[in-house]
Amino acid sequence: MTILQAFLQGVLQGLTEFLPVSSSGHLSLFQYFSGHAGDTGFLFSILLHAGTLVAVCILFWRTILELIVEGLRLLGDLVTGRLFRRGMRSFPPARRMLLMLALSLLPLFVMLLFKDFVEQFSTDRDITVEGFCFLITGLLLTVASRHDRGRRTAKDMTVKSAAAIGIAQVVATMPGISRSGSTICTGMLWGLQREFAVTYSFILGIPAVLGAIVLEVPDAVREGIQLPLGVILTGFFTSLVVGILAIRTVQWVVRGNKLKYFGWYTLALGTLTLVVGFSDRLLGYPIQQFFSSL
Repeated sequence: MTILQAFLQGVLQGLTEFLPVSSSGHLSLFQYFSGHAGDTGFLFSILLHAGTLVAVCILFWRTILELIVEGLRLLGDLVTGRLFRRGMRSFPPARRMLLMLALSLLPLFVMLLFKDFVEQFSTDRDITVEGFCFLITGLLLTVASRHDRGRRTAKDMTVKSAAAIGIAQVVATMPGISRSGSTICTGMLWGLQREFAVTYSFILGIPAVLGAIVLEVPDAVREGIQLPLGVILTGFFTSLVVGILAIRTVQWVVRGNKLKYFGWYTLALGTLTLVVGFSDRLLGYPIQQFFSSL
């Protein structure tokens, strides 16, 4: 792998990890038309994920630190028995947010049972599922852009909204449904303030990224370090810097109520994907064969 290839993959990782357009859906389309999976290697994949993880930590470090401190206080109250003396409504905002995040993460454990089932859609010789999923993303983005009057933050976020966001994150494992887009939009539709919905979504994604890194570590150890230092540093810092820019872009888009533009893009992409997918199946995959031969 060259430094240029590392740079380009770092840019792709940083952008698609956070922009509400579905990285898995775009990767699935790339694999379909190129005819290969484009595997970057387990070690390099870890480096790219680590770069985007650090990007989130840099931009939301105050909130993350506050959650960590409150988590320690929560453990202290649990040990001393003070936790249940007062109702949940009396919890400080950071503690409520911490508990809501835990609730939103629970559906992901159920999703582990269907992991192989979902992954087959990204590797089969068909993109119609991706097309339908892009349409779902587009509808979510356009609908949420018209219902952006929520005022709830960590101090008054409800259990129902946390559960709904958690379910949205699980649904977003399908290729073509954006994780950031679906969780942000679901939060907005359940009454969360725009900026808080973005913060909640990206912090909720930290455990998912950590999980991806942990799952890839054993394979990376078996694979060994086979990349030059320049390639490693380029991939990591490119995904970090581009990830920061992508998060800032999402914040600006949501703050200015411009989600509809991403919605129009994914609606158009979903429609085009369905047309190509159905046409290819009927005609014997001439479009796929043409692009994969280039």
